[in-house]
Amino acid sequence: MLDVVAWVHAIDGRMLTVRARGRDLLYLPGGKREPGEEDWAALSREVREELGVELQAGSFRPLGVVEAPAHDQGEGVRVRMACFAAAHSGRLSPQAEVDEYVLVGPNQRDLLAPASQLALDLATEHGLCPLP
Repeated sequence: MLDVVAWVHAIDGRMLTVRARGRDLLYLPGGKREPGEEDWAALSREVREELGVELQAGSFRPLGVVEAPAHDQGEGVRVRMACFAAAHSGRLSPQAEVDEYVLVGPNQRDLLAPASQLALDLATEHGLCPLP
């Protein structure tokens, strides 16, 4: 089981996703925690590394946890993704292993890795990405 944190952020009703180098599907910004790292610290670090923005601590809020088959991993590997919303400061800019960021609407599920599809459902439930 891969245990990760993810940033769920919407712009104009569409969810922010990233395309990592060499990947065919889109993922949420985020990643694995370092040993002993709290969710907030891990998420802030990962988002800074991937998109060059700072998350604002006072706006950090949990949205839920999703579990799905891990895309591009061995058979039977699953991912458990704790999803959080937070405001940010700075301009979004792909960094490190991220080639681009893409805004995805509820009708574009096929572009997303399985866990990201479930996170889109969370975003919709919380009113971040309303259904058309």
